Amino acid sequence: MDSRCSSSVDSTGVGSINNALLSARVDSYEAAEKKCISDVRRTFCLFVTFDLLFISLLWIIELNVKGSIEKQLEEEVLHYDYHTSSFDIFLLAVFRFAVLILAYAVCKLRHWWAIAITTAVSCAFLIAKVILSQLLSQGAFGYLLPIISFVLAWIETWLLDFKVLPQEAEDENRYQSIIDATAPLMCPGPLSDGQFYSPPESVADSDEDLDDKHDPEKGLIQQVT
Repeated sequence: MDSRCSSSVDSTGVGSINNALLSARVDSYEAAEKKCISDVRRTFCLFVTFDLLFISLLWIIELNVKGSIEKQLEEEVLHYDYHTSSFDIFLLAVFRFAVLILAYAVCKLRHWWAIAITTAVSCAFLIAKVILSQLLSQGAFGYLLPIISFVLAWIETWLLDFKVLPQEAEDENRYQSIIDATAPLMCPGPLSDGQFYSPPESVADSDEDLDDKHDPEKGLIQQVT
């Protein structure tokens, strides 16, 4: 009897420890899910921000190299010319930043269609810009801005398609496997024989019973009470 009771207690203790560990893992995953975005998605959003800031910096340097920034801004923005201005490359970086941050940081999209749109638009525009414009005759920055913008767009696509989405899908699968493993442990298992025991039987003809038999008045009083 004692061995069965101890084995039942041991199994119950081990089961409760396993349940506690699995519950802790589930709670940690749910706490991570409650954060704004995952770590890999945050890295992707930081790179998208870097894309905008880097293109902006290169464009400002180009304006400064050509002459006064105020004068160059007036020529490239107010008197915009597709063939000579780099302002549209800066606007293209702003377009990528706005679409990707809205899709993958604000809306937390888990699909590749937004990055496919931005990359396709960026590639088509930059190829047409290089072919039709006169940027290549304006020195090093005429080459640098289109090439850097093209490369950054494809790096963003690689990050999302090979890092962000697979990592998040793997985390979801791991969480689902933990839930599937926790479900049967949370259900009450079959009761073992050691959980049931009978109280020890009273000794026949105990001293009290013998006294009652020898003293019928005492037995009568106990029955009345």
